[in-house]
Amino acid sequence: MDTTTATVGGLVLALFGGALLLWCAAEARLRHRVRLRGVPAVATVVAEADPHGQLDSAPLLSFAVRPPADGPGSGGALLAELVLTRPRGHTPLRRPDRFAPGTSVRICYDPRRPCRAVLAAGEAGRAAVTDLLWSALGAACLLAGSGLLAAAHQ
Repeated sequence: MDTTTATVGGLVLALFGGALLLWCAAEARLRHRVRLRGVPAVATVVAEADPHGQLDSAPLLSFAVRPPADGPGSGGALLAELVLTRPRGHTPLRRPDRFAPGTSVRICYDPRRPCRAVLAAGEAGRAAVTDLLWSALGAACLLAGSGLLAAAHQ
């Protein structure tokens, strides 16, 4: 293989693998933090009006959140806000049947950013296996890219 081709290929693979590993770590950390510190709620799976949205494996969820009180002793009536979002970290190839429209699912959401929601631990399914596979792909690309770079500069 030509040195230039090996260098460019190695750089591309190493950058892709490193970015994928960073993304996997950030997503896993975010989901873990929201599950620990987030507000538990029950969401309803909403039917998709957009035909392209039906192809997304993550279900469209609807749930109500109450805005935080302005301060102690604020006696004003608080209206619930309806949030429509997709859960983070849900990446199967096809949407499972358990996420049919109208189904209730347990979630946790970030009270500061309610659109940042994750499926509760029991609802997540095989999230750890999926995270491990994406991380393995990132590590393999990073190692292959590093190997190409090392071979090109010998």
